[in-house]
Amino acid sequence: MVKVSFFLITLAGLFFQTACNQHPAGEDDRQPEPETAKTAVAGKPDPPKPENTRMEFDLSYVMGQFDPAAHPDFVQVDLEFANREGMYLRKDTYEAFKKMAAAAQADGVKLKIISATRNFNQQKQIWEAKWTGARTLEGGESAPTAYPKARDRAMAILRYSSMPGSSRHHWGTDVDLNNLNNVFFDKGEGKTTYDWLKENAAAFGFAQPYTAGRPFGYNEERWHWSYLPVATQLTKMAQDSLADQMIKGFKGAETAAEIQIVERYVLGINPECLP
Repeated sequence: MVKVSFFLITLAGLFFQTACNQHPAGEDDRQPEPETAKTAVAGKPDPPKPENTRMEFDLSYVMGQFDPAAHPDFVQVDLEFANREGMYLRKDTYEAFKKMAAAAQADGVKLKIISATRNFNQQKQIWEAKWTGARTLEGGESAPTAYPKARDRAMAILRYSSMPGSSRHHWGTDVDLNNLNNVFFDKGEGKTTYDWLKENAAAFGFAQPYTAGRPFGYNEERWHWSYLPVATQLTKMAQDSLADQMIKGFKGAETAAEIQIVERYVLGINPECLP
């Protein structure tokens, strides 16, 4: 009887030791919390990723040959988000912008749209006003006086203004925010705004197409932000189908091919914005 009892006691001890090794003290069979759940509790949840839905466009759209006020995909921007009435954006772009503006507001940053969609005719008015000298360039100079040769004049205007038919502002995907001067974003409120955009805009689908350090294209524009889920598709269409010879119908258009307006300006953008 003693031997049998000792055997049973020993067997029970081995079973208990095995059970302890399988379940260390303080743990049970529950799975650990997913990392995303911990992050959501610890801080602000990540904003939803914008959908990159495939859409159908034609070249007349790419070149701004339509009225955004009458287009079913466009909506007027509320004064809550704009510095004036009468501006339009694509509905998808506007919804994404409002989410971004709300997130910025929560961080103490105010985003205000100062320019949105400009169709061919609106861009033509800006271009020809600069071409004829009715509107001065950014440095206060008169383009026809300072640049009597057509190519030089076009290049000077192209520092910050697009030829009609070649502007991203035709698309309803691009906005100018807060101030049209790079120096504004160097310090104070402007720097806070620009730093916030650089850190957060991508989460809402936006990127800066005209960054510093590009070999060709427009000068840096820290105020210009583009909604990539749609704009990248339009850039791809321009890349595949838009030609310099199509850029016409305004003063100075004869310089478009010599300047290589499509390759160097339409496509001379931040690589993050290319298809």
